[in-house]
Amino acid sequence: MTRVDSRRTASLAAALAGAAMLGLASHGAAAAEATVIELTQTACQFVEPEGMDHAYSSSKKADCAAINGETGDKRLAAVEPLVLKPGKYIFRVTNKNVPYSLGYYLRAASAVQIPFKPKVSGGGLAQGVTKDYEIELTEGEYVYSCPLNPTPDYPIIVRN
Repeated sequence: MTRVDSRRTASLAAALAGAAMLGLASHGAAAAEATVIELTQTACQFVEPEGMDHAYSSSKKADCAAINGETGDKRLAAVEPLVLKPGKYIFRVTNKNVPYSLGYYLRAASAVQIPFKPKVSGGGLAQGVTKDYEIELTEGEYVYSCPLNPTPDYPIIVRN
């Protein structure tokens, strides 16, 4: 009887060790996957950080430059930074209803840090189009915006 129990114990220990290894392997694979963050652009803004669509109307870049010149600082003061952990991200950006091509630009918050921090940018976001922008963020402060729409610089803080 002792022999059977020790075999069961050894078998159970081996099964638990195997399960633990599988758990670690799947955790490692999950950790390597990118987190998707969805962002929606409407005229002159990103909706998610502001918590609402201000329903601005724009037919060209100059319209947003004027609107954000008047309201951008006040709106940005009410925005909470997006706080993330270091890692891989996909920023999925949609041009909801702006009738001209938009883009996306994520970079270090400090111009001094731009050459040393990861960044991602791109254009071609026609009305109704969604594009993914992949990046691996390290600790630090970042901002994202659309220079073609022009929007405020929305803050991101990356820390453990």
